[in-house]
Amino acid sequence: MSQQPLWTTEALARAMNGRLAGTPAATISDISIDTRTLEPGEAYVAIRGHAHDGHAFVGKALDAGAAVAVVSEDWAQAAPPGAYIVVADPLRALEKAGAVARARTAARVLAVTGSIGKTSTKEALAHVLSREGRTHAPQKSFNNHIGVPLTLARMPASCQFGVFEIGMNHAGEIMPLTRMVKPDIAIVTNVEAVHIENLGSIEAVADAKAEIFAGVEPGGAAVLPRDSRHFERLARAASASGIETVVSFGEHEEADVRLLRVVLSANCSTVSARVMGTDVTYKLGSPGRHLAMNSLAVLAAAKLAGADLAVAALALGETRAVAGRGERSQRRLASGSFTLLDESYNANPVSLRAALAVLGTTPKGPRGRRIAVLGDMLELGGEGAALHAAVAEPVDRAGIDLVFCSGPLMENLWKALPSHRRGAYAATAAELEPTVIRALKAGDVVMVKGSRGSRMAPLVETLKAKFPLIPAEEQQGAA
Repeated sequence: MSQQPLWTTEALARAMNGRLAGTPAATISDISIDTRTLEPGEAYVAIRGHAHDGHAFVGKALDAGAAVAVVSEDWAQAAPPGAYIVVADPLRALEKAGAVARARTAARVLAVTGSIGKTSTKEALAHVLSREGRTHAPQKSFNNHIGVPLTLARMPASCQFGVFEIGMNHAGEIMPLTRMVKPDIAIVTNVEAVHIENLGSIEAVADAKAEIFAGVEPGGAAVLPRDSRHFERLARAASASGIETVVSFGEHEEADVRLLRVVLSANCSTVSARVMGTDVTYKLGSPGRHLAMNSLAVLAAAKLAGADLAVAALALGETRAVAGRGERSQRRLASGSFTLLDESYNANPVSLRAALAVLGTTPKGPRGRRIAVLGDMLELGGEGAALHAAVAEPVDRAGIDLVFCSGPLMENLWKALPSHRRGAYAATAAELEPTVIRALKAGDVVMVKGSRGSRMAPLVETLKAKFPLIPAEEQQGAA
């Protein structure tokens, strides 16, 4: 909760083109769309979604201490007594508030998109910039048509930096979001064969990601992956949007931010890079070559935003992987412990290969095994079966001991694996769960990954609930 009010209630009502009803509080500390996490003093926005209508939870929000509830005109006609901002459509009202919040701040605003690595790059960038000044960034991966305007509306007027994540599943989804955010700097982490089922080709994926340039403010910049075969396509799109400053990153000899060397360790990476003519060596708090590449984009964007390069590089050593995106924890067994790598947020062929490579370098106990628990990678179109079967090769290269598979697409990998690597197969993650639990032994390293629709995250939550976390001070030699 911010020390200064985020909004006065009257100002928020004006921004939303709404009217006040009842007796709302004078000020608002934050904005929420979820009563499960709402804190007293926050405004609750009752959004109608595919699964739920937020108006059903207005009473709960007010009982929890919400300063005001933003509700639709049709619902308000029969509303019980309460504190309301009445609008035509709460989601549209949230967008209007986001636009006002963007207009009232002098912050440098950065937006991140890409096929993989958006959230980890956003988190690292926000951490780095927080060393320079007050920085605002979304919770979790609030990167869609609801999350982006919500993050904008929550942006304090006094912040110095704003970092946004913009995602998509279909063409045309990034365009309206980037025009809301109006970034000074737009970052594309990479372009990979993700959402092919919806977009039809990798070129269409590149074009969809390039929509982010349409919102860039005059005099702004683009940060692009130089190693991508779509670099020139992205650069042309940036130029067509009036962006004159393009900074590239990667291993390519012409990259403005060039990777010179990376040393991968069990729990971190050491990176040497040339950042716009300056040689920098720094550590990353999480292992993985893909994270090292993303760190180049972070340094490029941070320098463009006016950050001190040395401070930014030092701050990268403090970053850690988050839940669902590589979070590492040691969990207690009756006979010792195992290491859990939580990669359950999402999956595609590129990110899965990267996760398997990290698993292959993660230390195991004396009798432990490296175990991959994998769910379907979705939205791959007609190539889905072949792409899943092809995972057998990076599994072998990483030296993975056992693979547990769930889902109809992962059955293709199961069939492609040699018998000594087959852990178990089940139609769903829920059916696979008890088999994985029974298989765990002291010293094992277990990585769980799959697309969100494959429901691997609940499996991870079960493992976390069943096997207690070993505190950091007790971990040495626990396996």
